[in-house]
Amino acid sequence: MMARCMTSEGQGRKVFYGAMITESVIALIWAAAGIAFYGTCQMLHSALTNLGQSGVVYNISTEMLGRIGGVLAVVGVVICPITSGDTAFRSARLILAEWTGSDQKKISRRLMITIPLLAFSAVMTQLDFDVLWRYFSWSNQSLAMISLWVATAYLIRRKDRWYPSLLTAIPAIFMTAVSMTYILVASEGFQLPYLIGYTIGGGVAMLMGVLYIITIRISVMRKM
Repeated sequence: MMARCMTSEGQGRKVFYGAMITESVIALIWAAAGIAFYGTCQMLHSALTNLGQSGVVYNISTEMLGRIGGVLAVVGVVICPITSGDTAFRSARLILAEWTGSDQKKISRRLMITIPLLAFSAVMTQLDFDVLWRYFSWSNQSLAMISLWVATAYLIRRKDRWYPSLLTAIPAIFMTAVSMTYILVASEGFQLPYLIGYTIGGGVAMLMGVLYIITIRISVMRKM
């Protein structure tokens, strides 16, 4: 969605890197708040198990910021998944429109895709939201991994130099290990033993790294 809104490739660094850095800072703030409020990682884990993520967020916000500040913090947390869902719906609609060749300039054409999507999502909301959110998070990270590899391939094919591809290849290798390992060992995934899952996930990431190095050597030899 953001790529469609940008007017030049030069804006990608500010938009995408800026968004990722901002999200990482928010994650670190909530992690620090959870440890400071509950005292230890074990107590925080127990609170998450008993109260759920929403309950933990509510307790931390209201106790540390007061009633008004807590309400503002909770609203801010709620807005994040809402905007993610909105972006996901629009992205899905545009992808389906491209697959089917449907022009999206008219509202009627948009509704032809949007209404079935919303109906399908309404059925999905009857399932356990925590499990759905884990699948969404994993698919989101997997999409980021694929995008990083696509960007890496694009940078390698540049005629002037290949080394800028390291900026995307290194996080792509890391994300490959994370995404593969998670779905292999998670309870909603293949539920493999940790040792086997970590070995396979790390092995796939190392294989991608080796293929990247081989691709670089081939690219350099062709340009010589």
